[in-house]
Amino acid sequence: MNPILSVKFFATEAGGEPVREWLKGLSAQDKKTIGEDIKTVQFGWPLGMPLVGHVEGDIWEVRIKLDNRIARILFAVEHHTMILLHGFIKKTQKTPKPEIDLAKQRLKLLRGKQSNE
Repeated sequence: MNPILSVKFFATEAGGEPVREWLKGLSAQDKKTIGEDIKTVQFGWPLGMPLVGHVEGDIWEVRIKLDNRIARILFAVEHHTMILLHGFIKKTQKTPKPEIDLAKQRLKLLRGKQSNE
């Protein structure tokens, strides 16, 4: 079975990949869980709750349950590619606005870059 979406990390102008860098700081078990959930989205898109939630506009979230906490990966889908925009450990009931704003800013940068290519 082929994946419905390919997966890419959002890259900054300087070439940094914030989500990849965030993942490096997590435990092996957390990385494995997150990777499996991303793969589920990749092969099953479009998906809904409880794994995938719509945040706003073109921003979606992978809702990940780790052993003792909750993680979120905010992403957008562009041309059959899941772009991982932002990852964080969730500490409040509602996703904080600054986390959403950061993902929106990165999506805007990505789209600005694409239109220049």
